[in-house]
Amino acid sequence: MQRVSSASVTIDGVIRASIAGGLLVLVAVEDADAGEDIEWLAGKIVRLRIFKDEQGLMNRSVQEIGGEILAVSQFTLFASTKKGNRPSYIRSAKPEVAIPLYERFVARLSLELGKPIQTGEFGADMKVALVNDGPVTILFDTQIRE
Repeated sequence: MQRVSSASVTIDGVIRASIAGGLLVLVAVEDADAGEDIEWLAGKIVRLRIFKDEQGLMNRSVQEIGGEILAVSQFTLFASTKKGNRPSYIRSAKPEVAIPLYERFVARLSLELGKPIQTGEFGADMKVALVNDGPVTILFDTQIRE
């Protein structure tokens, strides 16, 4: 997840989605992910206090600032580079598992945020542009929950 001043997704030369201030969330799904992971992650993302308050401290959530969220599926986040020079994506769930969980995650994010979530297109060749604000980049793993 990255705090952004702006972000967009372009597919085949056409802008599919764009946001002003808020969060760009890159999402990878693995077979071990379940409904409770979706609920935990969506709630954490929407309420995590990483936006500046009046004193310049990171004390506000995307929900509190009225920000937007752009969620983009990205199976390559689970790349394993342990062996050789070609990454393995064996941890990434197959589309028949990943797509429904990704769609449930986006729906839950929308519910938590109280407004629609912008998205890319699962499996498409996407061009993602962003202006990282800070930079602030945070990694979540629903199987570890640190």
